[in-house]
Order: sequence, then C-alpha cells, then structure tokens
Amino acid sequence: MRLVDSHSHFDAPEFDPDRAAAHARAWAAGVDVQVVPAVDAAGWPKLKAVCAQFPGLHAAYGLHPMYLAEHRPEHLRDLRGWIEREQPVAVGECGLDFFVEGLDADAQRTYFDGQLRLAREFGLPVIVHARRAVDAVIAAIRAVGGLRGVVHSFSGSAEQAAQLHKLGFLLGIGGPVTYERANRLRGIVATMPLEQLLLETDSPDQPGAAHRGERNEPAHLVEVLDAVAQLRGVSRETLAAATDANAERLFNLALR
Repeated sequence: MRLVDSHSHFDAPEFDPDRAAAHARAWAAGVDVQVVPAVDAAGWPKLKAVCAQFPGLHAAYGLHPMYLAEHRPEHLRDLRGWIEREQPVAVGECGLDFFVEGLDADAQRTYFDGQLRLAREFGLPVIVHARRAVDAVIAAIRAVGGLRGVVHSFSGSAEQAAQLHKLGFLLGIGGPVTYERANRLRGIVATMPLEQLLLETDSPDQPGAAHRGERNEPAHLVEVLDAVAQLRGVSRETLAAATDANAERLFNLALR
C-alpha cells in the first residue's frame, strides 16, 4: 500500500530541525508522495530546494491569501516565470479567506483571479484554500472557466461539494475528519463520489484527533485513511488505491 499526501507544507520552518527524520517516518508509513504547495514568493526557492532534496516531493507555486501582506503585484509576473522554468504539478496554494479579520477581500480576489488565469493558461490544476469563502471560490472558478483542481481542507456543505464536483474539482480531506464531532464533514466524506476524494495532512497544521495539540506530519496520513475508510465502509487498501489514482490523474503524477 502506498499513499499520496496531496497537501503538505513540508518546507515549513517547523520541519527544519528534523525534516529528514519526518520524511523517513512518512516513507515507513507508506506515504511516499507529497504535493507541497507554496504560500508566498519569498518561500519559493526554499520549497524548490526541499523538493529536490527528498524523493517523492512535488512542488506547487502560488500566493496564499493568508500571506496577503507579503504579496506584491509583480509576484504574479514572477509566478509566471517560475511556472515556465520549474514546471510544477499545480498552481497554489491560492484562494480566499474570509475568516481572518483584516485581510482585504478585493486584494485577495485580485491575486486569486490572477493565479486561476495562470493555471488555465498553463493547463495546471489549482490548489485552493477556501475558508468561509466556498461560494466566492466557486464563483471565481466559474468566471474564469476551463479549470480543474482541489479545494483542500474542505469544510463546506454537501451542496457546495456537488457544485465543485461538476466543475471538475476534488476535495482534500485531512485531520478534521478524525474528530467525532465533525458530523457534517464526516457525513459528506461518507457519501461523496470516490473520484472526488483526496487525502491530505496540511502538515504541520491540522493534526488529527490522536495528535491534538502536536505538530502534524505526513506520516499521520494513515490515520486520515483509516477514518475515511471506516466512514465509507471500505478497506484501507481500496481507499488508498482510489485516492492515489485521483492524485495521479489530477497532478499528472507518474506513480507507477
């Protein structure tokens, strides 16, 4: 059995003290592929270096809405150059965040729209952050058109999940699904189309119930796998094979 962590910030400073050991733990757990999305332009070189250092890591470059203060209009132009040179597996992490106070909504939309258009131009999927902004994200995706991607750490409704499915977007499911009180999310995960499902950790953030208050890491993806498999009433091997295939298709990964 092998697993793809479809969303891991393995370049984050939280992993600087023991990145090699964390990578070894991931491989020992069967998590031998990670998609590593960027958050700001300043971090692109480090992300590139980390992905080059460890096997199975695949970079995505983008501008995260929560790092709005770090972004500049010219970073969209710079992103074009990085996409052309580095040929990442996706554009992202990008999106909208209407939960954090003080983040200018219009500026967020400008950067998000610019990245959606770059993704369409280069034929790449987008890795989308949508916190309290799923409807606005759906509207932006529809307005640009011709896109595919994943809304990571999905926390919307069943209706929003269905709309995203029609638009060709998968849903990333991580640590929150392991909490028994996450009734709405667990209900959606139990019934969503299997071809729409990706597994993720969002390391070092969003640890599962067994690691509450700890740093999350890719090795913990097996706990997400087990929770989702139980909710859907399938074996962990069946779920792993299906979600691997979904990641391979979306990100154009050569896993076999």
